[in-house]
Amino acid sequence: MTPLLAHDRYCDEIAYQVGLLRSVVTSGADLSGTVPTCPDWSLEDLVRHMGGAMRWVELMVRTRAEAEVPEERVPGAAGPGARGDAAALDAWLAESGEQVVAALREAGPDTKVWGWAGILSAGFWARRVTHEITVHRADATLAAGLPYEVAPEVAADAIDEWLQIVEYVQRTVPHDAVRELRGPGRSIHLHATDTGPEVNAEWLVELTEDGVAWHRGHRKATVALRGPLTSVLLAFYRRLPLDAPELEVLGERELLEFWLERATFG
Repeated sequence: MTPLLAHDRYCDEIAYQVGLLRSVVTSGADLSGTVPTCPDWSLEDLVRHMGGAMRWVELMVRTRAEAEVPEERVPGAAGPGARGDAAALDAWLAESGEQVVAALREAGPDTKVWGWAGILSAGFWARRVTHEITVHRADATLAAGLPYEVAPEVAADAIDEWLQIVEYVQRTVPHDAVRELRGPGRSIHLHATDTGPEVNAEWLVELTEDGVAWHRGHRKATVALRGPLTSVLLAFYRRLPLDAPELEVLGERELLEFWLERATFG
């Protein structure tokens, strides 16, 4: 499926999301506190991961990499030397964002660059970084006890991209846990209840013998997840529990739980 957003829109969104993540860093939140949705990380670990990832992508796009670049070759990827310094972390994160956005804008969407999902273009990385930081900003805001919002078109495209990633993994990593999703007669319906028809924020995910198949649209399914689009996105990425008050699960909840255990990678 063609990405929902234009290349420049992805670049704009990355810059915007970096600004929002920086506001968490400078909010006075405890940088050493555990991130509930990524319990192996502190808030500072999460921010360093995101900034390092952006610098990694920047290097690959800028150099038109034809193969994966080892992380240890990325200048400045580890972040500032001293831990717990919010000002230094904020400045480093800002620079990381500026560098990757500049590289992506200069390259344009069609420039050939190595990519891990079989899509060899800078456009792949603009989309991937957009959704990587969109979801990790949710992790950061939840850890800091701050409100979280995301534009409907960005949230919808994040769900599209994740479904495409599941398809790719099923094709290329046959021994991964997603192989267990194969099977006839089961389906999942995601239904955002707070968007208009222009967003078309409904998905039908079918678990077939040949793998996962999906499309946008409304149809009765084995199980349905309903709620505001942002909440559906966060639940789909396992950042929000299915029993959150704003969500409704109709039908075979076990199937949805089965999916989330095997098809969530980030």
